[in-house]
Amino acid sequence: MAKILLLNGPNLNLLGSRETDHYGTDSLSSITESLVMKATKAGHSLIHLQSNAEHTLLEWIQAAPKEGTSFIIINPGAFTHTSIALRDAMIAVNIPFIEVHLSNIAAREIFRQKSYFSDIARGVISGFGSFSYHVAMYAAIEELSRLEI
Repeated sequence: MAKILLLNGPNLNLLGSRETDHYGTDSLSSITESLVMKATKAGHSLIHLQSNAEHTLLEWIQAAPKEGTSFIIINPGAFTHTSIALRDAMIAVNIPFIEVHLSNIAAREIFRQKSYFSDIARGVISGFGSFSYHVAMYAAIEELSRLEI
């Protein structure tokens, strides 16, 4: 059984009510609840955290190896475009991860099109609303089976 860490950055706690044309109407808690069930059904566990504070996300990433985390799914939110610190932490812990976004960031404003994570991620899933998280979970489960964890 592998431990999967789901991290969500700033403003994702507002899912379901925030800019529903970009992010949909599903709440983060309903998405997370569904992902916990998918992970459990596959024989894994899912731990999740949403924070608006960069330092909190950094602490969770840095603690991941000691906690036995085998895989990370991360939606850095606005930190996608600004956080070299989170990027460096992901490199430092050397845990495979998938970057996920509800909207297609490549089709958004110019400042949202640059990601500090995409080139170091195992994969990027973007543009499918809350289904992006489900695709990321399926991919993580598949990757874990390939890694034999």
